[in-house]
Amino acid sequence: MKVLFLTKYPPAGASSRYRVFQYLPYLDAAGVDYRVQSFMSPAMYALAQRPGHALRKSLHAAAALARRLAALWRCGRYDLIFLQRECLPLGPPLMERLFRRWRIPTIFDYDDALFIVKPSTHNGFADGLRSGARTREILRLVDCVLAGNDWLRARAVDAGAAAARTLHVAEDLARCTRRPAHAGAATTIGWLGSPSTEKYLDLLREPLRALCRRHPQLRLLVVGGGAFADPQIPVEHRRWDYAREVADLHAFDVGLMPLPLEEWSLGKSGGKARTYMAAGVPAVCTGIGFNNELIRDGETGFLVREPAEWEAALDRLVGDATLRERVAAAARADVEQRYSLERLGPQFVAVLQEVAGHGRRG
Repeated sequence: MKVLFLTKYPPAGASSRYRVFQYLPYLDAAGVDYRVQSFMSPAMYALAQRPGHALRKSLHAAAALARRLAALWRCGRYDLIFLQRECLPLGPPLMERLFRRWRIPTIFDYDDALFIVKPSTHNGFADGLRSGARTREILRLVDCVLAGNDWLRARAVDAGAAAARTLHVAEDLARCTRRPAHAGAATTIGWLGSPSTEKYLDLLREPLRALCRRHPQLRLLVVGGGAFADPQIPVEHRRWDYAREVADLHAFDVGLMPLPLEEWSLGKSGGKARTYMAAGVPAVCTGIGFNNELIRDGETGFLVREPAEWEAALDRLVGDATLRERVAAAARADVEQRYSLERLGPQFVAVLQEVAGHGRRG
């Protein structure tokens, strides 16, 4: 079997790394021949995280478009095309329509509510070129939709997908080891993410201010953001780096996953919370969507919605090291049982083999 993976990001992009790149060793073990072509180069991805630089971004985008269109000339030699998100970030789904016309088996993988268009953090011009209708058309064009949670799978079925199934995000537990127990009075509340989602820390500004007044030794460690600041909250920013990610997670005593209380959040697949859990960090998360399935409230993490609930849950964890360790142990064990890469990797390969085995559609 030969598979062409068309990913949106290079390995530095969490979505592509978790949904494609981490499974490649399982394809090697199964004897699957594959090629990965990322729309964004590493340089383009790094630049996309920064505001401004419109000309450089435009040049990178033109080069990315040329690389992606060049993939059309090679697609006929593959038994399966795996679309990690859309082929092209803007405009109508032209490539997906061609794959359908050429009867090449295709899988469309998504782990966000892409049919709900949210404003871009750094590229407002592109907002006018996005359309939720395009994503719904892609869902109908492909042979199989692979969704990050059951809500996304159901939305694919509603849109008319020929087949849809859920494959949860896996955690590489050999890499993401459990955090050792911390000693000392200082407590670190941590957040790991990207500049596009750092804005949701604003939802916790008042609870964090109250906690810092009550616990003078408290600090907030933000990894992968860079913008959040408050004179009443001691904040340390660190640039995200894959080689240092686990060490940064081990510096957390508590992990945060705030989300807005809106439909878009139903498409989130719990990646941030699950990474905290895998690292043995007790997570406090907005109780919406898949988070309610991922976390057993009070046992493997905490589910909250209102500011007072955020403050109460964080206050309990900051003041009780024994509680933190108990929740951390339960969370790590739960990820080992339900979301390990060893468990989900073979499932990923099996889905690819099944869809490719159906052959080219008539």
